[in-house]
Amino acid sequence: MSETDKQILHWLTQLPPISLDEMSGIKLMNRTDTKFVTNKGKLAQLLELVQGQYYVQQIEGSRIANYRTLYYDTPAHRFYTDHHNGCAPRQKIRVRTYLDSDMTFLEVKTKNNHGRTKKKRITVPSTAQADIVAAGGSDFTQGLTGETFASILPTVENQFQRITLVNYGKTERLTIDFNVCFHNYETDSDAETGDLVIIELKRDGNVFSPILKMLRQLRIKPHGFSKYCIGSAMTNGRLKNNTFKFKMVTISKLTGHPFRVPQKS
Repeated sequence: MSETDKQILHWLTQLPPISLDEMSGIKLMNRTDTKFVTNKGKLAQLLELVQGQYYVQQIEGSRIANYRTLYYDTPAHRFYTDHHNGCAPRQKIRVRTYLDSDMTFLEVKTKNNHGRTKKKRITVPSTAQADIVAAGGSDFTQGLTGETFASILPTVENQFQRITLVNYGKTERLTIDFNVCFHNYETDSDAETGDLVIIELKRDGNVFSPILKMLRQLRIKPHGFSKYCIGSAMTNGRLKNNTFKFKMVTISKLTGHPFRVPQKS
């Protein structure tokens, strides 16, 4: 374990815990999201600054949760291309597994013209497509996106770890994702992200957020980041990627880790 990882764990253990039951009123299924990108060194500093103002989510004694997410797209990569081209509204279909609790959800995320994100989901037995369809997955996705599991394919999977903070006023959630890695089902390629940290502020509207001042103090700036799109661009050189190239260069400078688009085959 690196010294930076030790610092992150140290400051994480100093925060008071909050349980899932206590967070039940902060689901924020219809919300505004603001993303920030930084590195683990800055994350350790941020966790020191939030002391006395934030809770940390704790599940069965653990303050770091493990996630796996499988994204689906059409053969023409409709959802990826819509995001790349800046279309709104735009959507994504994913199957997310909370590895620590072994719970799996089929989710559709929709970002509208006003920058608000709505997420709808249903519980599914597993990530197996037959199980998803048997649980009503095709009806669910067709009603929201027009696509069924007969018209979409698994494209990119990611795994990552997450810290979730909640302010004392319980008006916002801050998710902090790191150790992100990708696997592409179409190209059989893998990619890692080094010390990358993705911070996402989730709140209803533009209510006051104590974290914003701390982020400014550490010069952590708003920076859009889609795990699906960046993971796709890093592992599939056949995709259009002009929009994401500059973003990936910026992230490389922040993390010291090369974010490269593979050559077209």
